[in-house]
Amino acid sequence: MGRSYRDLIAWQKAMKFVTDIYAVTQQFPIEERYGITNQLRRAAVSVLSNIAEGQARFSQREFHHFLSQARGSLVEIETQLLIARDLKYLQPAKADILLAAADELGRVLNGLIASIKSRAA
Repeated sequence: MGRSYRDLIAWQKAMKFVTDIYAVTQQFPIEERYGITNQLRRAAVSVLSNIAEGQARFSQREFHHFLSQARGSLVEIETQLLIARDLKYLQPAKADILLAAADELGRVLNGLIASIKSRAA
């Protein structure tokens, strides 16, 4: 665990994902500023922050816990993207792109979690 959290592929992908979420939510209706816009942004930042915080912890168990939190925030984002699509705040094609990015990030997180579990065993 001597590497920086910035070296983690999961963190790098999450950083890109956050910027994508911020960009797309800028187009949401102004009345959603404190609704789904805020929820999506907070959840995206939570994914990124939990990866970083977990990597900085002193145990594999804690890192696993924070990665699990990141995974939970990611599925929250997926749900909110579906809501935004259904409310027509997002074009279906853009929603599909973001959902695919979330799926890829989820697979990377799952791989990192599996790696930590195997080291702990």
